Amino acid sequence: MFSRLGRALTPALALAGIVLASALAGTSVQAAASTGVPKHEAPIPPATLALMQTKNTGPASPMLIRLYKREAELEVWKRGADGRYGRLKTFPICRWSGQLGPKRKEGDRQAPEGFYAITPKLMNPNSRYYLSFDTGFPNAYDRAQGATGTALMVHGTCSSMGCYAMTDAGIAEIYALMREAFRGGQKAVQLQAFPFRMTAENLVAHRLDPNIAFWRQLKEGSDRFEATRQEVDVRVAAGRYAFQPSKDPDSEANILAWRAMEEDHDAVLLEEGRAAIRTTYADGGQHPTFAALWRRGVSLGEVSRPEALAFAGQVRVLQPARPLRRDCPADGPCPNPSTQAGIVLATAAPDVFPVASLAQSPVLWMPELPSLLSASTAGGDPAILRPSPLMIAGAPPIMSPGWTSP
Repeated sequence: MFSRLGRALTPALALAGIVLASALAGTSVQAAASTGVPKHEAPIPPATLALMQTKNTGPASPMLIRLYKREAELEVWKRGADGRYGRLKTFPICRWSGQLGPKRKEGDRQAPEGFYAITPKLMNPNSRYYLSFDTGFPNAYDRAQGATGTALMVHGTCSSMGCYAMTDAGIAEIYALMREAFRGGQKAVQLQAFPFRMTAENLVAHRLDPNIAFWRQLKEGSDRFEATRQEVDVRVAAGRYAFQPSKDPDSEANILAWRAMEEDHDAVLLEEGRAAIRTTYADGGQHPTFAALWRRGVSLGEVSRPEALAFAGQVRVLQPARPLRRDCPADGPCPNPSTQAGIVLATAAPDVFPVASLAQSPVLWMPELPSLLSASTAGGDPAILRPSPLMIAGAPPIMSPGWTSP
């Protein structure tokens, strides 16, 4: 019901509701600070604990993370009593940097893509960015490609130079979920980092991108997870990702059926003549709603290269969509499409698509945004997000970041 109601809200009303709730709501981050609990020991929020019960899982159950650059979303999945993973929560990413595609060398400002194993030793309770965990880059695949770089993190503070930056409150909850899963006996949390949601539509749309061969490897792993909802057994062989068959014959049969279905879908889309595109960034991006809030003067904390946000996510058409072919009667000419109801011709796509607007962004996580926005400064002192009078009166398009303290 909420998702239908959320989609009906206008962007202005939705934004106003988020800002007002952000100003009024308390957070686990602030609660931990006020009670003297170390930030890395902040409890999982009660609402999330209640949500786990409805999904037949608990804090000690294993978890898995799926991350999408273009959509700027991080998903937390928890394993249920049936041994299958179910999506628990989706966190909007406040900032990531670079382009769609893997990280290749130190200093390229690229956030990594691939399959990573996060162990307890990669958790950093003393991060300068509130809390963080290392992705484990470079993994075996990255090393096989000669990729270099260190300290590629998921962390708080809305600033990224090759990392995935959440708000402080967002990383606090993710950190708490990982901490409890490790305490429950999980040895490593699998992190699946993708350029976008690995659908046949997205792969066909990006088929002319230089990274397409790599992305098709990632899709194979993603398909295996989608088919079984179980952690993917990832290896590296001959310089590419290799995925081990399931030990359960029924599960492997489901995987093969899923892969065949996706390949058929891919072929149909190509036959339809779908456009080929490339998404380019000045320096990465962030979730559309965060971008809208920031441009209206709501502070999200420190942002590296804020000028780049205005140019994030430009989609260029490399190969226009092919017009749909009409089936004409065998005994006469094709009718004039302008006079025939029900006949629709595809038109060529524009050269450049605008950045996604607030109205186009997902709203399923909106109830959680107040706690995700309320956070601490980079130094760790508690702060409360408040709409400023300038923002309410109509702030300029871009304002310098800065927290309004209580």
